[in-house]
Amino acid sequence: MAWIFSLSAECGSDQSNVNKFAQHFEGREWILSNGRQCLCRTDTFQDSSQNWWCRVYPNNISELGIDSPESAYVMTELGILFYQTLRFAPSFRYALVGVEVDEFRTYSELMEDLPNLSLPGLVLAKELTHGLEILPLFRTFSSSYIWQPYEGEIYNPLMSSPDLKNKLNELLAVS
Repeated sequence: MAWIFSLSAECGSDQSNVNKFAQHFEGREWILSNGRQCLCRTDTFQDSSQNWWCRVYPNNISELGIDSPESAYVMTELGILFYQTLRFAPSFRYALVGVEVDEFRTYSELMEDLPNLSLPGLVLAKELTHGLEILPLFRTFSSSYIWQPYEGEIYNPLMSSPDLKNKLNELLAVS
């Protein structure tokens, strides 16, 4: 089973917006601190509400999720690069970096949850927040966006080790 690390951005109902957004990232290259070269790829798709999404993912970097402290470091470095590039991206409504963040909230779900939403790394267009009481967790991301600052990726051995998960389940069954 693949666990994709990516940047996912919801760009609204106009397909031309998502195409411009994808072009901003497609083919962008980075050299990571471990010497690996990273090439960005993009996919675009519509959600159940007919809004367009762009997924930006690094080639050959993570299809397993965060499975070691080293992979957490690399994914965090990539996350920072995604956010740096996102600051200058064409318009989008909201975005998030992480493992399996595709369609993490539809627009209506996001608007319903927004007043109390705590989601580190979430970037929101300021226009979405007009008239809403926004949590003090949000900071300025760029002139048109706010965000809850990114906290990096975490290695959780229980998520990546079936053996450890089985041992914990056995322990919980005894209690």
